[in-house]
Amino acid sequence: MANSSRCLALPAAVKTTVLRLIAGLETVDAGHIMLDNQDITHVPAENRYVNTVFQSYALFPHMTVFENVAFGLRMQKTPAAEIAPRVTDALRMVQLEEFAQRKPHQLSGGQQQRVAIARAVVNKPRLLLLDESLSALDYKLRKQMQNELKALQRKLGITFVFVTHDQEEALTMSDRIVVMRNGVIEQDGTPREIYEEPKNLFVAGFYRRN
Repeated sequence: MANSSRCLALPAAVKTTVLRLIAGLETVDAGHIMLDNQDITHVPAENRYVNTVFQSYALFPHMTVFENVAFGLRMQKTPAAEIAPRVTDALRMVQLEEFAQRKPHQLSGGQQQRVAIARAVVNKPRLLLLDESLSALDYKLRKQMQNELKALQRKLGITFVFVTHDQEEALTMSDRIVVMRNGVIEQDGTPREIYEEPKNLFVAGFYRRN
């Protein structure tokens, strides 16, 4: 899975369960969760090195941008001398270094989303889950953030699991797409394969909605 952006096109209830299973927040009834050829099915959530960027950003309103990004490092008891440079690097990566001392309410929606992304990558996860994280943005900003996320993924070299209901977003954001229905994988392939060679009517219909 390394160096690829993985996109899951799922119904809301299913995708929530899938993300929670990957993150270690739900218990698996059957099967295995593999990451880099390692079985992490029973690895505690805090030891999986999997982070999530939520649609709601989930920033602490009373904290500055710097403090929000540093929060996870402090919870992990990262040495104090390492925190500032790592947070600064993460903010530089999302082009928010100059906003470090602002509060979330002083930022635009796109800037808040970048803070959430910086917070998610600052502790160098092996996998980043993006839970419809662009759906609340307007069209122009969403397109801008799509380009920024793709560039960031290439720079970090880690897998992004990008969950979206937006057909265009699914096709343009990912190297591979997984389409699911009722917990069953209907098709797993490249965007071109999914679009040009759908395996069944459900997959074909997914890209003809709206």
